[in-house]
Amino acid sequence: MVHISDLKKDMVVNLESQPWVVVGVQFVSPGKGPAFYRTKLKNLRSGNVIERTFKSGEQMEEANVGKMSAKFLYSHRDKFIFTREDKPSVRFELSKEVVGDVSRFMKTNQLVEGIMLNNETINISLPIKVNLKVTEAPPGVKGDRAQGGTKTVTLETGTTIEAPLFVEEGDMLEINTETGEYVRRVE
Repeated sequence: MVHISDLKKDMVVNLESQPWVVVGVQFVSPGKGPAFYRTKLKNLRSGNVIERTFKSGEQMEEANVGKMSAKFLYSHRDKFIFTREDKPSVRFELSKEVVGDVSRFMKTNQLVEGIMLNNETINISLPIKVNLKVTEAPPGVKGDRAQGGTKTVTLETGTTIEAPLFVEEGDMLEINTETGEYVRRVE
């Protein structure tokens, strides 16, 4: 059992017989009334995100999850197909709802971390930073500073992000998968 005060980001807990990952936790001490914890939780099976408040003394059960290395193979009709890195013949699929927004930054043969519960892979997590190639980069207008010196570029996965004006087609960029933002240009 885990006390609510010990909850941390990315911890996996059981709530209503479902595995939930802690997306955020905030301690709130109002002027009147007892203190409480405001949490944001993501269901690892369905991808649903909820906000829930807990009293200071409450406890939760920590989920017994394992992790394994997997490789992203391809996507087809809102399904993502993966294989275990140690056993390439073992494949599994996850829906777009479960994988979530990080699917924008997945490319073929990319290594990911599979989250397992009772020998079943229920979700994946991407590294915090990934390197992706720029496939389209319109020329930046030097005098146009209304956007803060950025332009919209297309990455090899098909997603678009805001990048500095000096980024050109063919550049390799480091992207933060949690925020979806440009970090730096990789040489």
